[in-house]
Amino acid sequence: MADSGYLLAFIAVATAATFATRVIPFLFLGRHTDHPLIKHLGRYLPAAVMALLATIFVYRSGNWAATLPGMDSLAAGLVVVLIHLWRRNALLSIAAGTAVYMVIQQSGILPPH
Repeated sequence: MADSGYLLAFIAVATAATFATRVIPFLFLGRHTDHPLIKHLGRYLPAAVMALLATIFVYRSGNWAATLPGMDSLAAGLVVVLIHLWRRNALLSIAAGTAVYMVIQQSGILPPH
């Protein structure tokens, strides 16, 4: 069993590092919010990160050996896109996509072979 002091120190360091990565951009870039590069990053970086995460999810989570290859993750991804276009609510669309993916995985709607 691990030492409680070690675990608390680990949690404290991880918390401080996570907090620092969130605060540092605001501290150093707060005066430059009108800079064209900052505006460009603010506009396009979130969509690019979400596209990258979605691509990784489909590649890593899809059952590519199934009768309908990758449809388990592609169906969930499609639900996320459609609900987000309909409601413009990231939390709702991600929750719905996760629910669809888990229902497909747990119920066996799409057979593995």
